[in-house]
Amino acid sequence: MSTPWRQHPQLKGRFHPEHPDDVQAVVHDGGPRLTDRRPELVWVRVVGQAADVFTAEVLNAPAQLATVHQGDRVQLVVPAAGHPVQVSPAWLAERAAWTIHACGGCGLDTLLDAPSALIAATFPALPPGAEPEMFTTFCGLCGGVMGVEKAAPPKKWWQFWR
Repeated sequence: MSTPWRQHPQLKGRFHPEHPDDVQAVVHDGGPRLTDRRPELVWVRVVGQAADVFTAEVLNAPAQLATVHQGDRVQLVVPAAGHPVQVSPAWLAERAAWTIHACGGCGLDTLLDAPSALIAATFPALPPGAEPEMFTTFCGLCGGVMGVEKAAPPKKWWQFWR
């Protein structure tokens, strides 16, 4: 069985020495705007990879989470600082449209919730289809502040000649 994640630069050196596919990761029920449950650090076994997204099986039971259980499969990304972090399919679908500015407290540069979920929770009176260009949110790990802004759309090939 091929295990390319063992050599992936974002995971290399993080694996348990006796269990070469096992790594500690942050799992959660969502960030502080959507849940009062705290994220937890658990052991997971990486079982797949697509670019910079890793699929892993949760090896130990989280103590107080309602949506993550031992044996579940989760998707992970590796932030610039800290442990790999669980992400949702909605977060993955939306991430290219947003720039996440790292938390001023712990340096986390990954949201625990999809931007659309944060916008709905933060701006409930926003008209349907409206979206802020920029907003702040609380870090899901330390409670610090993170900035979230719309990413600049990619330029068309002809725009480079102007």
